[in-house]
Amino acid sequence: MSMSDPLADLLTRIRNGQLAGKENIVAPASNFRVNMLDVLKREGYIRDYERYNVRAGVDEVRIELKYYDGEPVIKEINRVSRPGQRVYSRIKDLPRVYNGLGISILSTPRGVMSDTEAREANVGGEVLCRVF
Repeated sequence: MSMSDPLADLLTRIRNGQLAGKENIVAPASNFRVNMLDVLKREGYIRDYERYNVRAGVDEVRIELKYYDGEPVIKEINRVSRPGQRVYSRIKDLPRVYNGLGISILSTPRGVMSDTEAREANVGGEVLCRVF
C-alpha cells in the first residue's frame, strides 16, 4: 500500500523516537527523505543517517538522533505544506522560525535546502516543514 504523505511519516518517526529516548530509528528510504535528512544533518539536528538495502528493491534509512544534556535537540518539528494544502513562499516573504533560532526546510528548483541556504541562493519554493 502506498503512503499518502511520506514526509509527515518521517517527521512523526523522528518526533516519536526522540520522545521515547531512542538512539536510532528506522524509516523507509527514498531520495526525497534522504535529501531532507541531509538538511537536518547539515543544520545539526540529527547526528547522522545511513541508507542500506534490506532486500532487492527495498531500502531503509537508519537515523541517529541527537541529544544535548539528555534532552532532544529537536524541540519542535512540524509539517507546513501538506498534500491537501500546499504552501509556497517567495524568499522575501519567508518568515524566520523563532527569530532565526529554528529553520524552515524548503523544496526549491535547486533542491531541498534550509531557509538560510535558500536566502543565500535567492530562491523560494514550497515550505515543507519547520524545525526548532
